[in-house]
Amino acid sequence: MAGATVSTSSVTAVTDSKKSYLFPFILVTSLFFLWGLAYGLLDVLNKHFQEVLNITKTRSTLLQLAYFGAYFLMALPAGIFMNKYGYKRGIILGLLLYAAGAFLFYPSAHYANFNAFLLSLFILASGLTCLETAANPYVTVLGSRETSEFRLNLSQCFNGLGSFAGPLIGGVLFFGGSETGSSDLGSVQLTYIVIGAVVLLIAFFFYRTALPEIKEEAAPDAADLAATTGKPLIAYSHFVWGVIAQFFYVAAQVGVGALFINYVTEYWQGISSKRASFLLAVSLALFTIGRFVGTAIMRKVAPNKLLALYAVINIVLCAFVMTGSGAPSVYALMAVFFFMSIMFPTIFALGVKDLGRHTKKGGAFIIMSIVGGAVVPYLMGTIADSRSTSFAYIVPLLCFAVVFYYGWKGYKRA
Repeated sequence: MAGATVSTSSVTAVTDSKKSYLFPFILVTSLFFLWGLAYGLLDVLNKHFQEVLNITKTRSTLLQLAYFGAYFLMALPAGIFMNKYGYKRGIILGLLLYAAGAFLFYPSAHYANFNAFLLSLFILASGLTCLETAANPYVTVLGSRETSEFRLNLSQCFNGLGSFAGPLIGGVLFFGGSETGSSDLGSVQLTYIVIGAVVLLIAFFFYRTALPEIKEEAAPDAADLAATTGKPLIAYSHFVWGVIAQFFYVAAQVGVGALFINYVTEYWQGISSKRASFLLAVSLALFTIGRFVGTAIMRKVAPNKLLALYAVINIVLCAFVMTGSGAPSVYALMAVFFFMSIMFPTIFALGVKDLGRHTKKGGAFIIMSIVGGAVVPYLMGTIADSRSTSFAYIVPLLCFAVVFYYGWKGYKRA
């Protein structure tokens, strides 16, 4: 990556074209770990709040509604903010909101108020929205367009590491030494105070570090001309289908994780919430490994083909999960995480490819589509309460079918 230029891309760097992008790439990639950690803790909070606050599965999935609803409401304003002020300021704003939301967990836990937790999580997720709206497209344009999918998958590997760490931390701190779970929220307070402090330090580090700003401009290459004319964003079919595919992918990912601990404790006899949270951590480790493996495979296999293949595999796995067949179906559910690994970054990179001056706005709309993660878990929780947790996994099965279509045909630029 060192010394890479974007002379053949639809973007050009404001800084000297010979300047290395390696350090900025490393710095921005660290952000992927931060929102991975926040997401990894979310699914553990679901089960913890069910036990401590005595709420239903359906009500607990309002955490996902608050978290991913923030993406829908804040992604476009974040994109507008960065169009005016640049990626760096967008990142710093995101980190400050992240820290503020984390600190608000303290009074929320003190009063054991679930609605206050929802507000705190919404503010935290608003910060994550800024980070994702900035970091995802920033990574895709921080180098040559030919390797954009590879770079984004590599950065997303560290998102997977954060997601893996979240359930480990939550399993130890939220459920404590008890197999049945902790009866208070003191550990939640401590966890998020520490997270907030760390995020503030990282915000200061970004403030003190110079980052190359990327400007979307008309490219001189004839091959890129169509991406930089007056063509409206909605006219790019690969982008439109990218928004749709990302909506359903995130819906599937969040739904799979939201009821994971419930599924394990219900269908694997003798497994406690604490042990199930560790199995969730293992699943997210598979997710992380899958990103590294998938990134390597993309050196030989076209990203869209790998996306379609992984989607088909997950359709089959979800069908088996619906059988509720004890430990084997739990293993199948864990395997789903491995094959979800490359989906988000691949859909994102394919969706914003060759958008030229529309890159920031296009990235914001794709981030908005993450609202799928707010809607579907509530639907799954309702199905789980009214019928069964295993049957609720028909929802991600159908979502993966949409992802398959995008990898098969939808990714093509009209």
